[in-house]
Amino acid sequence: MNLELYDTTLRDGAQQSGISLSLKDKLNITLKLDELGIPCIEGGYAASNPKDDEYFKLIQKENLKNAVISAFGSTRKPGSKIESDPIVQAMLNSETMTLAVVGKSSAKQVERVLETSLDENLKMIEETVSYLVHRGRRVVFDAEHFFDGFFSNREYAEKTIKVALDSGADIVVLCDTNGGMIPDDIKTIIGKVKDEGIKAKSLGIHCHNDTDTAVASTLVAFEEGIRHIQGTMNGYGERCGNTNLVSIIGNLQLKKNVEVLPSKKLQKLTEISNFISDTVNRTPDAYAPFVGSKAFTHKGGMHASAVNKYVDSYQHMDPSIVGNKSNITVSELAGRSNIISRLKDLKI
Repeated sequence: MNLELYDTTLRDGAQQSGISLSLKDKLNITLKLDELGIPCIEGGYAASNPKDDEYFKLIQKENLKNAVISAFGSTRKPGSKIESDPIVQAMLNSETMTLAVVGKSSAKQVERVLETSLDENLKMIEETVSYLVHRGRRVVFDAEHFFDGFFSNREYAEKTIKVALDSGADIVVLCDTNGGMIPDDIKTIIGKVKDEGIKAKSLGIHCHNDTDTAVASTLVAFEEGIRHIQGTMNGYGERCGNTNLVSIIGNLQLKKNVEVLPSKKLQKLTEISNFISDTVNRTPDAYAPFVGSKAFTHKGGMHASAVNKYVDSYQHMDPSIVGNKSNITVSELAGRSNIISRLKDLKI
């Protein structure tokens, strides 16, 4: 299956309040993501700051085994010439072969935020994508505010992604930028987009977690045929975060039987999740699915007793598959089995 996980921890993930990455942090996280087997890593926003520009220079010296690096940027500014637009030129100067170009797909956003005409925005998309493609770059077009734009002006939202595809974009990513959609919305709108003749293989998905359904919405998009999935490790990101790629990897590989990572690499999932938490100066979430230190911890006496007899009685998988482990605690809820188990662990 031709599935592409697109990691944006270093760009979108770093936009979460309280996270600040040094140049060394960004390089170290890149190497760990490559070790895990992530196929595409968005390194940063071209021309946004000197650190990201330096990152794109230094990462070229690393011998990445699995990942390609993508640089993020935007369509040309309203009224500007493509040849002299600083962000467009910075994307080219990054020397990455994959470029993520964000453009407005909501008519309201075009008129109220960009303060330009709907026709000019379409020209911005067309000229930027075409210019970069003709210079040998693979373009991933991030259709910003697509879902909200679809609800307010469906015709225009669909026109933006058609223009991007017609101009040579390899993938158009449907973005729930405000994070307000729920899985039913995602499913319905993707279905309507496909009804317009746009093939699922040309689409990607980018969800935010403001309704606490980013992972569920992304899995729905996968069921609708989308094979380009954007997200961040541990779900870091603006406001409430992005789609958590840790959960996406776990659910696709272990519940949908989709080989996202080789089994030996899947065993590194907990380690690398914790490494990234430490690097961004966050305490690892002990209760995170799949990788949390408490994700397979059993406290209740009845549970502990059952797990000691039949390990799968109160856990949905073998935690060692993702490099985690199960644990039994002792508390006021403990039974005889809890205490015996802990004594064995302590070799008493």
